[in-house]
Amino acid sequence: MPATAPKPIPDTAIVKAAIYPPIGIARVGNSATEFYIGPEVPDPLPAAPGFYRDAKGAIKREAARFRVYGLNAAGQAVAELTADNADIEWAVTLANTKAAWYQFQMALDVPEAVSAPPSFLRNMAVADRASLSITPGERRIKGKEQHGAGFAFDTGKFVGKSVYLGELRTDQAGRLCVLGGFGHAASVTGAQAITFANNEGWHDDVSDGPVTAVVRFQGQTLAVDPAWVVVAPPNYAPRQKSVRTMWDLMRDLFVTQGTITAPAKPSFQNDIRPIFERLSRLQWVNAGYAAAFGWGGSTPFSQPQWMEKLSNPSVNSKEWRQTLYNQFRQFARDGWAQSPWPWLYGDAMSIPALDIAEQNVALSNLQLRYLQQWAHGDFVADYDPKARPPQRIEDVPLADQPDLLTKAAMEFCLADAFHPGCEMTWPMRQTSLYMAPFRLSHQAKGWIEPDYGGVLTADNFSDPCSEQGAGGVSRWMAVPWAADTASCRSGYDKTYDPYVPTFWPAHVPNQVLSQRAYETVMNEALPMDVRLSAFAKRAAWIRPLGGVSQEAQINSMIGNIAQVGIVEVRPGPVGSTDFPATMEVEQLPPKPVTAALLAAHVELSDEFVDVDLSNTDKARHLSGLRRKR
Repeated sequence: MPATAPKPIPDTAIVKAAIYPPIGIARVGNSATEFYIGPEVPDPLPAAPGFYRDAKGAIKREAARFRVYGLNAAGQAVAELTADNADIEWAVTLANTKAAWYQFQMALDVPEAVSAPPSFLRNMAVADRASLSITPGERRIKGKEQHGAGFAFDTGKFVGKSVYLGELRTDQAGRLCVLGGFGHAASVTGAQAITFANNEGWHDDVSDGPVTAVVRFQGQTLAVDPAWVVVAPPNYAPRQKSVRTMWDLMRDLFVTQGTITAPAKPSFQNDIRPIFERLSRLQWVNAGYAAAFGWGGSTPFSQPQWMEKLSNPSVNSKEWRQTLYNQFRQFARDGWAQSPWPWLYGDAMSIPALDIAEQNVALSNLQLRYLQQWAHGDFVADYDPKARPPQRIEDVPLADQPDLLTKAAMEFCLADAFHPGCEMTWPMRQTSLYMAPFRLSHQAKGWIEPDYGGVLTADNFSDPCSEQGAGGVSRWMAVPWAADTASCRSGYDKTYDPYVPTFWPAHVPNQVLSQRAYETVMNEALPMDVRLSAFAKRAAWIRPLGGVSQEAQINSMIGNIAQVGIVEVRPGPVGSTDFPATMEVEQLPPKPVTAALLAAHVELSDEFVDVDLSNTDKARHLSGLRRKR
């Protein structure tokens, strides 16, 4: 018998290190006392009801946790380096430079940008531009369970006023935790916010910046791939993912660039199933998605019998798969149309709808390519309804942990309409922004950014989309973020549909299952038709902000970011075939009577008539666009 070939000896020699995730996401919250660690796997355990608020109803901050992995010569992770086996000193710089940057009008990398309103400098009349940037500088931290005043980003100022941007901590193993601000925003003049993106004289306390580490391991100082942290707004629907996530967008970018390789055939379990499943899961945050893709809807894709059929490569269902594939929007064919999937507004959204591709969102090119292969039956039929993905990073084999941390951070970020967006916006699709897949390029120490002039245009945005400094990612976003969050809704054109298309429902819900409706569903003493009616009904998520005017809603949101609901997982009726086994239900603070409601002398009710959105600046400010020919 031939001798059995010896197994290759694994290379466990550490020659360098890298920080993961390459881009970490922290989120602001107005709880003064509590925080939690953000998702570290793509499918984490659902949190217990009430988890995201403290006892007073304030929203907890979400911390971004970073780890260092030792890599071998092939770039594979062979060990996590912690305070137990290495000497690690972390360094982080946070900044908020929004008010000193340019106005957001639209994404500058799409053809229509040439006819968009000009992106002038914000606060152009302020001569001391440095006074508009909140730049507390670098903070360093090392060791286990470190925290305290010395690690706070509390020395930055906005026009002379101190602004807290967050702090550093370490956990029990010396891993880095970055916390952001408390969701505070203000005007230096005390003026009201009047628009969704460019309020003069305003600041907020989101931020971003580089994360680096000096690592000594076994007597040697290792080269360390750096990371970045983005401090973003709260996620008001923590279990939701959009149909095209930031990970999908970045993966497509790097596959197109040739820096990562995608499988020749899509996996149903990993590539196709999530697209259809996410359409169904959005039933908990938008009534249109609920009616079409949710429980009892026309195409409830997430149901087991539907998944079984979707996962079957049989030639007998090829035409059925093809017709489903044809429902997804393709820019060259029907980018302007509202009806193709997904029902999400795009970078150049306007009301009335414009005859341009970017009026609505399309999936990434890679997602569409995989869907086309799926339609032809050319996919790996690996669907396993019993599969349970790892729900903690500790359950993942060490060599796979870096990629899972990367994916988890980016899958819970949105890549819907960059108008401007939630966590990050359109520069994230510029390859010039990255030193490696998913890893941003860092500006050299002491680098001084040039003056780009009074207007940023489609012809001169490339330089700001290269190496980044602190504040470089968040500066493109709305000022303050809460004004944009309160302005981004669904069904702006009621003559088409009251619920779709929509902006960002995965993080900023539109219509939700209220606590009152949930209690009715769970009350088995009530007639079934009453319970079914309660389940079918969705309440407007925006209703705590009142219905006086959009401007009043914007300022109410800025004043209290915790008054609106957080959508959380609850159990459905046990053993019922009439309702799903789990539901996602709006959780409001303990006393959901807000200043806006008191001013209007009304109580919070599931019944709500919203203000007319069709004439708001969010919907109308791009109405003069024309396509570049």
